[in-house]
Amino acid sequence: METGISNNKINTYDVARQQIEHAVEQLGLSDDVYERLKAPDRLVEAAIPVEMDNGEVRVFIGYRSQHNNVLGPYKGGIRFAPNVNADEVKALSIWMTFKCAIARVPFGGGKGAVACNPGEMSPKELERMSRKYIRKMVPVLGSKVDIPAPDLNTNAQVMAWMVDEYCNIQQYNDFGVITGKPLDVGGCVGRETATGRGLMYAVRAAAKVKGLALAGATVVLQGFGNVGSNAARSMSQQGSKIIGVTDIGGGVYNPKGIDVESLITYCRATGSVKGFPGCEAIDNKDIFALDCDIILPTAVENQITAAIAEHIKAGIIGEGANGPTTPAADQILKEKGVLVVPDILANSGGAIVSYFEWVQNNYSFYWPEAEIEKQLEQKIMEAFEHLYTYTCNCSDTITMREAAFMYAIKRLADAMKIRGW
Repeated sequence: METGISNNKINTYDVARQQIEHAVEQLGLSDDVYERLKAPDRLVEAAIPVEMDNGEVRVFIGYRSQHNNVLGPYKGGIRFAPNVNADEVKALSIWMTFKCAIARVPFGGGKGAVACNPGEMSPKELERMSRKYIRKMVPVLGSKVDIPAPDLNTNAQVMAWMVDEYCNIQQYNDFGVITGKPLDVGGCVGRETATGRGLMYAVRAAAKVKGLALAGATVVLQGFGNVGSNAARSMSQQGSKIIGVTDIGGGVYNPKGIDVESLITYCRATGSVKGFPGCEAIDNKDIFALDCDIILPTAVENQITAAIAEHIKAGIIGEGANGPTTPAADQILKEKGVLVVPDILANSGGAIVSYFEWVQNNYSFYWPEAEIEKQLEQKIMEAFEHLYTYTCNCSDTITMREAAFMYAIKRLADAMKIRGW
């Protein structure tokens, strides 16, 4: 699991609602739009009893938040994390609604979670829990209703167990009910790397408008799981120099650059980047203060606080994580002229390729990886161009995040009006 600087005082659901309220006010829309979007359509909370390997039965709490489906079925990942709660899941489902609206994929926002520590569970225990979660949630899922995917501490194998359980219950194969699956059960080539790859495309577009070439640009990352490692690899392939990386175990820094492929291999073998040869140790606080061009937070929420933002020297931040920057930090970064590519655009690659997977499942026709890559790049670039133009047309004082919420909410409000909501 990736983690970062703890800040338990910040409630992500409060943050999400404040973002909606602010955007509705800026757009001059009625309070009805805020009232409709401030809370999910449905929140399911369920007890998940799991028989552990020692015969003991433990009960975990599972969640599924379905925020808004005016543009299409609910869509969003399932995370396994020890401290996850209902408010976090609701906030993440809200951000997913806006992410899909910006990427212009026909989905609404959803999110799921189980409060557990997967690092302390065996593969069999994880399988039993994954299947029990689906059993509890099956009444609200479906390929045209709500489509889960991997998230923090879940992967293709977990999705395979879940889709198998769903199909067993329904007594027919419906692989489109879950995305992020292994290739043999309807998965999509390029899905595992999509979020990190998409992050690179969004940052590359941001660098272009800032007059910065990715070749030679210095980059630091907080978080080195699936998103962080694939983003680092993609940035490195563009010629960027990765000079610092942290994860849950520690951090490494080398101003001359870090070999990304060697670091990925080392991290897989040891479980952390900590102690990677040829580097100095660095912690989560100091990683953000490094003299660099680009920062990629790819861990969890609320990592860039006001205190952290004061020391940031980078000109671009690409949010690979969901909600990594607090509202107070956003204000400081605005005043410093930092271009923050917001999470609901920057990390939308996973949602976009999940859409491609869902389409392929529905048609039983699968595209080659080159086509997936081409379509992903096109979607990200179109979304960035639309959003950056919208930002520039709004006001000099509007940040890209504020514009992103305004853009998404305008799309949702128009759709709700057309549908008579």
